[in-house]
Amino acid sequence: MTSKSHVCLQSLSVFNSTLATKEGEEHKKILFYHPPSTALDTQIRNVGLCEAIIKFTSTFNPEKECEVVYTQKTKQYFLHPEKDFSIVMTIAVPCSQRSKEGQIYTEYHGDDVQDNVFQAILKQTYNMYRFFKGTFSSSLSRDIRGLKQKLESFFSTYFLSLKLQYSDILDVYNGILFLPLDKTMFLRVQCLVNYIEASFPHVKHSAFLYNDHLVWSGLEQEDMQVMYRYLTANLFPAFLETEFSGGALTPVRAGASPFSQPHYGRYVTGPPNVNDTSQPGRVVKVFVNTAQKTEKYHLLVYRALNANICLLVQASFQLNFDFYKKLDSFLGPQLTSLASGIGEQYSRRPQSGSLQLTEPQCKYIYFNHINLAQRSTVHPDNRRTGNIGVPPDVMRLVADLNWDVQRMSSCSEVIVRTMSDYWVVAKYSDQRELYIILLQKTATLMDINDEVRRLIASQFTNLFLVD
Repeated sequence: MTSKSHVCLQSLSVFNSTLATKEGEEHKKILFYHPPSTALDTQIRNVGLCEAIIKFTSTFNPEKECEVVYTQKTKQYFLHPEKDFSIVMTIAVPCSQRSKEGQIYTEYHGDDVQDNVFQAILKQTYNMYRFFKGTFSSSLSRDIRGLKQKLESFFSTYFLSLKLQYSDILDVYNGILFLPLDKTMFLRVQCLVNYIEASFPHVKHSAFLYNDHLVWSGLEQEDMQVMYRYLTANLFPAFLETEFSGGALTPVRAGASPFSQPHYGRYVTGPPNVNDTSQPGRVVKVFVNTAQKTEKYHLLVYRALNANICLLVQASFQLNFDFYKKLDSFLGPQLTSLASGIGEQYSRRPQSGSLQLTEPQCKYIYFNHINLAQRSTVHPDNRRTGNIGVPPDVMRLVADLNWDVQRMSSCSEVIVRTMSDYWVVAKYSDQRELYIILLQKTATLMDINDEVRRLIASQFTNLFLVD
């Protein structure tokens, strides 16, 4: 048997059926199609087929539109994020070839493409677009050409960050890593955030992160979820790569005076040097949901040591170097001091997964649906690279269990043993999910139960009941 091909994106389309009301205008309904090299006739034919599927399936259940369509070679996922708008993502099913009696056969592995994982990825794709470009409807109401340009601009870079071959249960969760601090340190963070918002009235929302862990957020949960993914998977890694290539980090001064207090603060988005007006830098504009409507803001990110503070500044406010200098003068020393204090506390904090079990291969994944808190010893960091130390078939089993467990009672437990001697224990209680993965060839069910007890007692006290 030849090696198996990877899961990959075959096509993605965004269309609005109401934009083409006459025969011969079918191309007008297509707002975006990937790959762009696809012939227009093929685009029209594929989108037309998707429309037919949506209309046909609605006759069986008008309240729920089509979500997924299977073929031998592909799986199509449908999302209807706004009225009259549809997004269809087609995934090529991995395949391998095998020889039998002199004949070459192609075998397709449809189970490798899991519905809950890729439906979540499609929803995240739309949420990320809306975060940076706003809703489809708001853009269409102004200019259809502008909407097409926004879609092209967004997806041309977004596709580069997709790692579909490494997709797994964490894409279903899209969770957040939190950093618990003692009361004194947390109060210092909250006081700093409140003081900034009081001193700079154009700053409307803030978030504070340390080492890719969220400490404080003033955003709605869904907006913070999208922004957290962007920060930890894209912005911070790109900034750190630039920093490392530029040499060692050196302290900068808070102002032009030689007597100003030195600090390690600098802008991640904004001017690289507040004293060099020839380099204004780049500030990202984002859209977040408020109580009344979606509002547009500048996303200004400032960093000192391992601490980052994210400020959402009103888009109507013109950012200028006077503002940058005032904010840098105050925030640099304050954030440097606070980051040093958190660093001392963080270094004394027991790291996730420090529990030594009988078998070192014991790993776990935890998620809390209430606050989106996520913990995982399966993945080395929040930017998955595929080197996780757990076989792909076991990770697919975890995603399948996630699909099953949520349909059970509010407190459930499932234990599965694979043919490769892996044990997977799934626990679901009060909207919290825990998956424990163990490799113990000679273990009995009682042995596994003891290991689970020890892990929960050490890492998840008061979160899960142990019989």
